[in-house]
Amino acid sequence: MDNVPSPELTAQWHRRFAASCNNRAWALSWQETRSDQDNREMLDVAHAASYHWDKVGTALNHARADVTLAHVHALLGHGELALAYARACLAFFEAGNGEDWDLAFAHMEMALAAVVLGDRDLYDRHYALATQLGQAVADIEDREVFLEELARVPVLH
Repeated sequence: MDNVPSPELTAQWHRRFAASCNNRAWALSWQETRSDQDNREMLDVAHAASYHWDKVGTALNHARADVTLAHVHALLGHGELALAYARACLAFFEAGNGEDWDLAFAHMEMALAAVVLGDRDLYDRHYALATQLGQAVADIEDREVFLEELARVPVLH
């Protein structure tokens, strides 16, 4: 069949779709207000990014997709799902994989899931670790990006 794309082209498409969907999920997450349709799109593109990374990505790509999924599920009030994805990425990054900011993000997602679940102890532990790790991120731009995102996590009283 002549119209079947090559494996190389298919892999290129998967990478492009994974990155595009991930970026769209984060862009939607930053909106101050989202419609039901925006929320649906945010969830769909987060899962689509994970799917495409599953086809062509590395373990690091998969863990970062879990960060996005944890974030989106938390924003949508899906506490248990957010916690499951946050635990998955945390385990990967605690094993020494990724960049310094990856572990900070994983702890931030644990804290955000804790907010949704109303778990003060979990929140306190992971928010403190996220803050400590975030302030220690070596690259100034990466540190600023992380700390800006951390500032969006609600305080759990």
